[in-house]
Amino acid sequence: STDPVAARQFYQGMFDWELKDLPLPGSTDGQIYTAINVGGGTGGGMMQQQMPGAPSSWLAYVLVPDIEASTEKARGLGATIVKEVTEVPNMGWISILLDPTGAMLGLWQFTKR
Repeated sequence: STDPVAARQFYQGMFDWELKDLPLPGSTDGQIYTAINVGGGTGGGMMQQQMPGAPSSWLAYVLVPDIEASTEKARGLGATIVKEVTEVPNMGWISILLDPTGAMLGLWQFTKR
């Protein structure tokens, strides 16, 4: 979000979500990641927009069994890799891609490679 405080207030008022502020893994400047517990099913999180000038947005993540193989498969199918496979300390691994039509999608693996 471009304004995580306002986003938090909105979503907390809108839905019955449990929101918990955590230090953003890997952050050295005190950034916060707000974990979203929806009570069942898929949760999520909110954080300060990391791309200067970009609007607020949601990014869907797909759980994959092998982040490196899935990222390479996406590349082979014409995706542009925006963020190569990266560790999120004590949580898992991510990569972010643009599909051939320009839609952004995240890949996530919980376990270590």
